[in-house]
Amino acid sequence: MKNFVRISTIEEVHKMLGIKKPKHPMVSMIPITNDVVNFNYGNVTYILDFYQISLKENLTGSFLYGRNQYDFSEGTMIFTQPGQTIQMNENERVENAKGYILLFHPDLIQRSGLMDEISKYPFFKYDSNEALHLSEEERDHIYSLLDKIAEEYERSIDTHTQEIIIGSISMLLKYAQRYYDRQFFTRKNVNQDILSRFEKLLQNTFDSNETLESGIPSVKELALKMGMSSHYLSELLKKETGQSAKSHLQSHIIAKAKNLLLSTNNSVSEVAYLLGFEYPQHFSKLFKLKTGLSPKEYRKTS
Repeated sequence: MKNFVRISTIEEVHKMLGIKKPKHPMVSMIPITNDVVNFNYGNVTYILDFYQISLKENLTGSFLYGRNQYDFSEGTMIFTQPGQTIQMNENERVENAKGYILLFHPDLIQRSGLMDEISKYPFFKYDSNEALHLSEEERDHIYSLLDKIAEEYERSIDTHTQEIIIGSISMLLKYAQRYYDRQFFTRKNVNQDILSRFEKLLQNTFDSNETLESGIPSVKELALKMGMSSHYLSELLKKETGQSAKSHLQSHIIAKAKNLLLSTNNSVSEVAYLLGFEYPQHFSKLFKLKTGLSPKEYRKTS
């Protein structure tokens, strides 16, 4: 059974690591040192009630977060949102660790435009092994933004402090999105392989009549079979094909439905059940939405 530890405030992180109290109750910049990286976090799963953005260098093995194939190794960025779980994996000790961990509480951005903006960034919902891997130039640019936050964080708090910090975080997230877009582009061969695997998975799922027993799989279930998060898979497919994972799934269902409608004498209800629909009317609604025809109309006109 897993042990869970909930951390509600940023000050609790400082206490746990044995470092001095944060200068601001809702935001903190923690330098990544060997002591921080090699700290005995215990065999527990942590739940954080705030955002975390980390830029790490010189981390090897599988400490903290696993790594998949990546393009650059100058720095690795990971983003987590409130309520997300983190499992610390201490398989080996690390020397010469570098970087920053930026922590900020949702209350910091509650009345700002960033509160709405931040929900639009998909990388906060990616799995930790779907990290952003930076080039040297990108890493240096992120450091410059983090330095601006640290500079503001270290000075005496005044009426402008919060606005400037929020503005700097907003800018950092915009660049992170740009660099993720670059990563999707530069990993085109890897992405094509993932696309092929996804299409093959859809084919096997529906050809094996697996849907008769378990129903139509969700994007989350399909992504899990591929060892990915649903958000990362969907974003990757959108960059590669212009369609989300859900759209790919629906397109496959419609193609399979057309084949069944034209090549068998099964009723529309039977076709719906074969495809995994619990209710035939849901199948008919989706079919008409995607083709402009009801299943019966399609069968008559084709």
